[in-house]
Amino acid sequence: MKKADFLCLILILIVISIILAGCSNQNGIKITVVLDWTPNTNHTGLYAALEQGFFKDEGLEVEIMQPQEGTAEQLVAAGSAQFGISYQENVIFARSENVPVVSLSAVIQHNTSGFASLKEKGIVSPKDFENKKYGGWGSPIEEATLRYLMEKNGADPDKLQIVTIGDADFFQASATGEIDYAWIFEGWAGIEAGLKGMELNYIDLGKVSEVFDYYTPVIITSEETLSKEKEMVEKFMKAVEKGYYYSMENPEEAAEILLKHTPELDRELVVESQKFLASKYQDDAPYWGMQKQEVWERYMNWLYEYGFIADRVDVSKAFTNEFLNRR
Repeated sequence: MKKADFLCLILILIVISIILAGCSNQNGIKITVVLDWTPNTNHTGLYAALEQGFFKDEGLEVEIMQPQEGTAEQLVAAGSAQFGISYQENVIFARSENVPVVSLSAVIQHNTSGFASLKEKGIVSPKDFENKKYGGWGSPIEEATLRYLMEKNGADPDKLQIVTIGDADFFQASATGEIDYAWIFEGWAGIEAGLKGMELNYIDLGKVSEVFDYYTPVIITSEETLSKEKEMVEKFMKAVEKGYYYSMENPEEAAEILLKHTPELDRELVVESQKFLASKYQDDAPYWGMQKQEVWERYMNWLYEYGFIADRVDVSKAFTNEFLNRR
């Protein structure tokens, strides 16, 4: 082979290697995020990070999926997904059973759920729960929460009435008289009620009792992922953080991004819900996602005292703020 031909061959190989390297970088690190439920405005920051290219900027190829079999905590702990959407109480339950999941951020700084009823029902405090029909999904923690609030407000918890309605429509069940009040998310069902022209009385759970001002939802990963793929976690959370800041600063545009991925949702509801949550994601925290140990301790102790966990959990291992405030 002549020297010129040899040099030409080397040049060709170099070009091919550059092209292949470029293709490899375009593919990125594959990551799966499992949601807690169907896509909604709690998740908009994830979709914004996807659509705005924040994941791609970090060399990540992210798939957002709904849970098919098993919970987000189980799928993340098993390694079927690297990240998931969960709730503070579920993380505590998981860790009490030696399922090593860790919360990386609070999606919303304060609990935006509470008890709603049609205005004509006259339910304005937990004292008014007496002899009224609560429509729930059949969880023991619902009854414990209601009884606790009734006791704290001078009501008789033995006069609590619970009707299990599962996923039945709150508005229909209320209109027919099947129930008098239910536990809703203000940023979704509360907004929907306003759009329907329905007047509600709303009891903010986090404000009526500090113990229930816990983090819901949260973003989780596993201890194994944290120890073995810390750099990937850093990249993921940096992109997610940008996604939630984008959603705070551009709620209407963020709503359109969510609708692009879930066109079956009601447009007006998504837009108004996104506007509501824009000020709730960070709220009074110094930065988005921050979690306080006292919030974790307070609710964990309540779960222990009411028998939902057998032993107290070391909450310092249940959450971390290490990957936040890096935008």
